[in-house]
Amino acid sequence: MSEYTNTITSVAIGSFDGLHVAHRELIDQAEGVVVIERGRGYLTPGFKRSWYTDKPLFFYRFEKIQGWSAAEFVAHLREDLPRLRRIVVGYDFGFGQGREGDAAHLRGLFDGEVVIVDEVRVDGVSVHSRVIRDYLASGDLVMANRLLGREYLLDGEVIAGQGLGGRELVPTLNLSIRHYQLPAEGVYATRTQIAGEWYPSVSFLGHRVSTDGTFAVESHVLDREIGAVRGDVRIAFIKRLRGNQKFGSLAALREAIEKDIQHAKEVIRDR
Repeated sequence: MSEYTNTITSVAIGSFDGLHVAHRELIDQAEGVVVIERGRGYLTPGFKRSWYTDKPLFFYRFEKIQGWSAAEFVAHLREDLPRLRRIVVGYDFGFGQGREGDAAHLRGLFDGEVVIVDEVRVDGVSVHSRVIRDYLASGDLVMANRLLGREYLLDGEVIAGQGLGGRELVPTLNLSIRHYQLPAEGVYATRTQIAGEWYPSVSFLGHRVSTDGTFAVESHVLDREIGAVRGDVRIAFIKRLRGNQKFGSLAALREAIEKDIQHAKEVIRDR
């Protein structure tokens, strides 16, 4: 845990993967956030949840606690947060081995206040991380972003590309992305953050079916020279422009990229 453990009196508990609009309904009612971290493709891996909240985060690895009973979970929570008086959870919260406990059960085990937050909907859609993953998988970033309450974001290390973009097409930043759930393959209107500054961009992720067939995540910054870039870069996704397509020549691919750039400019201008 951390230095905050002796002072925190209220926490929200959940996986909080994505820190979406429903999660914020819980977090806004607590001083700290207890994250149950699972080992799978994330909307927001690990400590990167801290990018979207200023509340202190306390992590429990699911693999470490999955054998605890509901009562043992509450006992450990009490031990780790000795001043805890208030717990905030969602209506569908489950805990303990085999999810034996639910939100109502928590009220019987915890001697302080338990706040249960009702279902949150956006445009009639129940907001859950799994639903957002489905929208990402289909390439519907507009709806995914509505449920997130922000633009979906990836970050990664700049790596060497195939070198073709700068010579024959357009220069791109190639990124190594780890741990994140990736959107559907295709071309997207995006924003790219370099050294703390955001730039409008158009980004591709998927297999380079028109060239070497390798998988890539790459971003072209619009209308400005960025020079040599190293280190960590972030990409915020606004809208999918098209799916991944195979072109018969570099000339045809270059023509498609030019159309993508114009389309991206329009989307970014009008958002």
